[in-house]
Amino acid sequence: MSTEAVPLFLRLLSDPLRWRLARELAAGDRRVRELVAAAGQPQNLVSYHLRQLRDAGLVTARRSSFDGRDTYYHLDLERCARTWADAGAALHPGLTGQAAPPARSRVLFLCTGNSGRSPMAEALLRHRAGGRVSVTSAGSHPKALHPNAVRAVAEYGVDLRHEPAHLDTVRRNRFDLVVTLCDRVREVLPEFPGTPRLVHWSIPDPAREGGTGSESYPAFRRTAAELVSRIRFLPVHQES
Repeated sequence: MSTEAVPLFLRLLSDPLRWRLARELAAGDRRVRELVAAAGQPQNLVSYHLRQLRDAGLVTARRSSFDGRDTYYHLDLERCARTWADAGAALHPGLTGQAAPPARSRVLFLCTGNSGRSPMAEALLRHRAGGRVSVTSAGSHPKALHPNAVRAVAEYGVDLRHEPAHLDTVRRNRFDLVVTLCDRVREVLPEFPGTPRLVHWSIPDPAREGGTGSESYPAFRRTAAELVSRIRFLPVHQES
């Protein structure tokens, strides 16, 4: 009988509750109480299994920028993809995971100011999709585009030119996917026609780490890198 260890990814996600938690987090960042409600299990049990996923590096936690008493949990899809590929390769080197052929979607990114996170996400997705996805952004309290947002996405070959827009100007439009990028705007999200899929990414405001000057630029670079990573796994459909 072989004593070869089962890959960690399979051992972790073979547990039904951890699988359920991972599925919930794959759809967007969640608070513990939301995971408890979705799983229908006691909070102490959910917290235990979240700790298992965090210890393995598959899940990270971040304090809410809206209410510091809350914590949002995030599934690291980049790491999941690597560990999934490693598990497949352990079984047979010819196994690979291929994404399904895409077809077109309408995507809306939202944050409070529409001056940093959401226009960066809009520009990065448009650049990645090559115009094959209809993408826009808006904010609940729009203000001027932050110059460091322009600088940060330029490192990815993206030319960001954007006029901030108010959430009210897009709330009657139809979208397939609405992504909230800050905890505050998630709390004031209106209903959109056609019941689009809602995804939440709990990303701190990089402008709060230094204002408009160069002091905040490292925070904008980190935000851009996180957006690039998350957008890679965004469930959108593109026209080929």
